[in-house]
Amino acid sequence: MSAQAISSIVLAQAADTASSLMSMAPIVLMFVVLYFLMIRPQMKRQKEHKALLAALAKGDEVICAGGLLGKVSKVSDSYVTIEISEHGTTPIEVVMQKASVATVLPKGTIKAL
Repeated sequence: MSAQAISSIVLAQAADTASSLMSMAPIVLMFVVLYFLMIRPQMKRQKEHKALLAALAKGDEVICAGGLLGKVSKVSDSYVTIEISEHGTTPIEVVMQKASVATVLPKGTIKAL
């Protein structure tokens, strides 16, 4: 084999490699876009929700995932007791998992409803 034949074979293989890398570029681009449009914002929301649950305290007014509206009367490690109403002088309380708390409302929201 001559040097010219060897160099043409090497150039053809190099062109083949570049072509295969360029055909993978759209797939890599789709994963990058997917990360920035879907995965990263979801991670940010999870981080904010975790901070919300850590800051949960007695007296906070909350909305739970099922739409239950009430005032926090007791907080433990993984459960929260929510006062949803009063029957005479006795408060009606529900024990729920902390993760079910969706939003903390501003003070006085329940009275305004």
